[in-house]
Formats: sequence, structure tokens, C-alpha cells
Amino acid sequence: MTKPKVLISDKMDPNAAKIFEERGCDVDVITGETPEQLIARIGEYDGLAIRSSTKVTKAVLDAATNLKVIGRAGIGVDNVDIPAASAQGVVVMNTPFGNSITTAEHAIALMFALARQIPEANAQTQEGKWPKNDFMGVEVTGKTLGLIGAGNIGSIVASRALGLKMKVVAYDPFLTEERAIEMGVEKADLETLLAKADFITLHTPLTDETRNILSRENLARTKKGVRIINCARGGLIDEEALADALDSGQVAGAALDVFQTEPAKESPLFGKPNFICTPHLGASTNEAQVNVALQVAEQMADYLVNGGVTNALNMPSLSAEEAPKLKPYMKLAENLGSLVGQLAHGNLTKISIEREGAAAELSGKPIEGAVLAGLMRQYSDTVNMVNAPFLAKERGLDVRSVRHEKEGAYNTLIRVTVGTEAGDRSVAGTLFGADAPRLVEIFGVGIEAELAGDMLYIVNEDAPGFIGRIGTLLGENGINIGTFHLGRRQAGGEAVLLLSVDQPIPQDVVKAACALEGVKVVMPLAF
Repeated sequence: MTKPKVLISDKMDPNAAKIFEERGCDVDVITGETPEQLIARIGEYDGLAIRSSTKVTKAVLDAATNLKVIGRAGIGVDNVDIPAASAQGVVVMNTPFGNSITTAEHAIALMFALARQIPEANAQTQEGKWPKNDFMGVEVTGKTLGLIGAGNIGSIVASRALGLKMKVVAYDPFLTEERAIEMGVEKADLETLLAKADFITLHTPLTDETRNILSRENLARTKKGVRIINCARGGLIDEEALADALDSGQVAGAALDVFQTEPAKESPLFGKPNFICTPHLGASTNEAQVNVALQVAEQMADYLVNGGVTNALNMPSLSAEEAPKLKPYMKLAENLGSLVGQLAHGNLTKISIEREGAAAELSGKPIEGAVLAGLMRQYSDTVNMVNAPFLAKERGLDVRSVRHEKEGAYNTLIRVTVGTEAGDRSVAGTLFGADAPRLVEIFGVGIEAELAGDMLYIVNEDAPGFIGRIGTLLGENGINIGTFHLGRRQAGGEAVLLLSVDQPIPQDVVKAACALEGVKVVMPLAF
């Protein structure tokens, strides 16, 4: 079996390469390449490990014909075109916890530096001055810290601030009342936070909703004399407006570790006496650099070798322990999706994925992704679990997952129903033993069959002699039957025949089968 091949394109701890090798991957460490060089090289790799320097654009992804996973050693993935990666079926991972403490500590350090004007006092003292009376700082004890973003890093900052006897007000659309109580913070809307906070620190990703969250208008709503810290992402603050607010005294001081454009060679904030900046050092400690490099190597190797998905941004997580248990279910789900996709005619409008019994106890997202991968394979030959939901959404397909706690006729069951112009069409399957997927129902007709290889689906009138006629037709055309599966609604009514055959069935044989007496539908299938 060929080993997965990984490219490390940014500088990171050398132990990352060792982890890839120890876990069964071949790895190349080639850093500092131009975009053109990366595009020329990337086609031979299954995995790409990056930090912030490598830009994974659509052009890079178009050239990455074998790429399966991108791993970002760190949190921010501004340098990865995630929609393009998702469309091409590439998993994008980050390491959201490896540098959390380091970034939180940097925010606290900048808050202290602002409160006591340490950088400027240091500079003047080293110049031989003794400006003791020029720097009147403020205490942080008893002050209110406004936390914009209360996720992993934000919660660590809140914990440290509470330890400093500060009050913490948090704004985060995803923060629940229960979590706020657990953190010991006051949950508030943004307007309330701006009016209350003596210090504001930002810990939110850069999205369309958060871009310029501290806009000129919002800066004007802050408490006069507020101090602002940003160790999250550039672009969260209107830098021109912040410079004006510093000049007017609306903002008493600002400390930025990140800028809208990096490297920041120039800025309207540079030179302001009440402004502190660092060159994106939030994650720059020895501990953090080692942690994120090792974590991204472990995550990527786990995915490439075992199928485990951790900290992915464009598909559900799936641990290496879960993957073997889910594997037969995902195969069943993919086959059911493929079957209904091949048989259902007309424009599909919706799809429902139901899980019963043991299947209901498993994670639903991987099963949903597998069903959609099977279904959407009728429309794309490069579809997989990552890009299948993207393709379904692109086609306007309404996807619903339903979990039934009670057990039905089978210990475990997955049912897939699609809405078509002709009405709903449903198929269902189960597992025999622990790992043998089987079809058990097709369009309301009970039938037991393994879905594999080339098959022929026939709907006919239940009448004597038909099986002989179809067997004769296939035999005369040199087509060998592997398995033979029958089902019917009632005696003398509509019957279903599902044959597995040893080779694809030519179109002229399909036409001849359609011409047999009593035949209603003939469709070749492939799995």
C-alpha cells in the first residue's frame, strides 16, 4: 500500500515531520516557495501542512489533484480558501487549542502594558531620562473588561481577568446564559459592553459579521477613556477610526498584535504616544510553536492513515476510535444514496436520512455526508464526504436528518427518502452481523440484497415464466448472473428483481429486456 505523502510548506517544529513518518506518511519539508513553485509541486501530495505564510488559493487547490487534507498549525485560516477546498473535497483542519494560553497571556500582557504605559516609560528611561511624573497609569483591579468573543481564548482571558479582581462583560452571539454563569461573566449585547468597559479585548474570528466590529460608530459608543487590545485578527477594528479616537481621547490607549494588512509596514496608528504594537506575537512562545506543530501532524496523519477527523472546519469530527465502528454504516449509507440517486427520476427537491435502532446512537453527520456522497456521485465524478454537502446545497437540495430512538423490525436501519416530481422514493438498509451492509427495502418492496459491482434493476408484473425469460436473454448475450434477489408487493402484482452481474450490461441488452412481456422498468446500476 502506498504511503500518504505530506508537504510541510512553512517553518515549524522538526518533530512534526517525525510524527508524520512514525505514523506511516512520507513527508517533504520545503519552505519559502513562491505561489508558482507551490502550484507546480502540490499535485503529488495527499496532505499540506502550513502556518500563516503559505497562501492556499483556488489556483493552488486546482493544481492539488491528489490533496485530501490541509492542516493549519494555529487557529486562523484566513490564508486558506475554504469554500474552494470544500468544493474539491479537501478537509481543512486547524489546531484551535495549541496556542490558546499563549495568545490569552499576550492579551493580558498588553493590557498591563497599556495600563502602566510600560513601553514608552522604558524607552525614555533607557534614553537617560527619569520621567517619573510623566506616566500616571491606572489599576486594573475593579475595572470592567469587555470581552468580544467568549470562545476558547476569550474564556481563558476572562479567567485571568477574574483572577486580577476585574469584572468581565462578554459579548458573543453563541454564549449561553449557562456558560456565562459557569465562566463567571456577565452576558451582554455589544452596545452594553461598549458603554460599560474600561478595557476591551477582542477574541473572535474575522468573518463578514465581525469585520470592523469596532467601527467608527462603535468606537464613538465606547466609554470615554477606554483601552483596547486586539490579539485576534486584523480587520476587526477600523484602524483609521481608532487613530482618530486616540487623538481625540475617546480611546485612552490601544495595543494591537494584529493588523488589517500584514506585515504592517505602515499604519495610521504608528507614532501615536498612547499606542503599543507587536508583530503578531500572540502565538509566539516556544511551547505554543511546538504544540501546534505536533498537533497538526497528529491530526493530519490520523486522517490520512486511519480516517479520523479532528478540528476540521468543513466536515464533522470523527475520531480514530469512531471511524472503524462507523465505516460499515457509512458504506451502507453511501450505497443507499447511490441507489436512490440512480433510480429516482426527475429533479430531486429534498432528501431525508432516517436512523433507527443502533444507527440512531451514532454520529449523524458522517452518515449524512456518506449518503450525499453516494447521491451526488450521479452529478460529479470527484465527489466525496467533504464536498457532497456543498454540491447538494449548490443544487438547492433540502437535506434533513431524522433520528428514531425506538427500534423497528431491524436492530439497526438507515432509510433514505428523496422527493421527486413523481413523489417520494425511499430505500432502506441494515447491517448483517457487524459489518455487512444489506439493502432490505426498495420503493416500498421488501428485498434483501448486497449492493456491489454491476447490477440490473427490473420492475415487472409478477407472472410465471419471467425469470426464465430474463435469464435466457442475459445468457444469450454472454452475461453471467452472480446473485438473484426477488421481492414483490403481493402475488400477481408488481415485482422487483435485482441482479448482480459480472460485467456492465450493454445498452442493446437493456433495450431487449425492456421489450420482454410484463416489464415496466429496466435500469443498469453500478456501485
